[in-house]
Amino acid sequence: MPSDTRQLFTIGQFAKLHEINKKTLMWYDDIGLLKPAIVKDNGYRYYSYAQSAKLEVILLLRDLNVSLAEIQTFFEHRSAHTLENLLSDKIEDIDQTIAQLEKIKSIMAAKRDDMRHLRTLDLSAITIARKLQPSYFITVETSATTPFETEIARVVAEIKKTDLPRLHNATYGAMLPVENLYAGRYEDYTALYIELPFATPHGDHVQPAGNYLRAYFQGDWADLPSRYAEIMAYADAHRLKLCGHAYEKGINELVIDHFDDYITQIDIPLATNQRA
Repeated sequence: MPSDTRQLFTIGQFAKLHEINKKTLMWYDDIGLLKPAIVKDNGYRYYSYAQSAKLEVILLLRDLNVSLAEIQTFFEHRSAHTLENLLSDKIEDIDQTIAQLEKIKSIMAAKRDDMRHLRTLDLSAITIARKLQPSYFITVETSATTPFETEIARVVAEIKKTDLPRLHNATYGAMLPVENLYAGRYEDYTALYIELPFATPHGDHVQPAGNYLRAYFQGDWADLPSRYAEIMAYADAHRLKLCGHAYEKGINELVIDHFDDYITQIDIPLATNQRA
């Protein structure tokens, strides 16, 4: 700190003191946000040490993405109360941004884990998997007679009601009631679902935590019924009782070019905490 607070700084010295560019100070001068303490006849700008506090407030607010117009309004009514209100608003904005980034991080981590899992995946295996947390779905009714274009349009319409920034931030799949599996109706789907990475008031279905019978299928969906027949035979041989819905989702669509390489993960809840 200088011994004399009346000391003047050239624009270069003042910019260096606050670790900003001289052009920033010139811009603030031009718009009337922070004018130099003195402008000499030769046009050189000089700033006083007393102006440092104001500049630091400006830089703080800019770091918080406060617009220049908002900053100018603040200085017209500068007080502890107005600064408190302004900072409270921006802290709330930051909290919302952090929450959104946490959601995106969760989505990215799940997709990364899927890619790791793909490298060691045994497509022929049927196993018991433990789901530790419930998942939250938005569902769209479907049937064998619903046109594919209609299904897609309905899914997109539902996604637009959420705060997801991109369509790929959600996971999509289909639901097949277990009673239809026991009846051998392996193509009688009742809903498409959109799995959200967070609880949402838009959701209308919760996939519960618990033990699931898990299997995989690679190839065209038209051949999925044969895999369901194998799953039901496995459940019968191991005396496993299924309940709820079979939940299907694709796990490798981000890394394939041909539908024949598509891998569907099938999860079906067990009626109790059964183990194979």
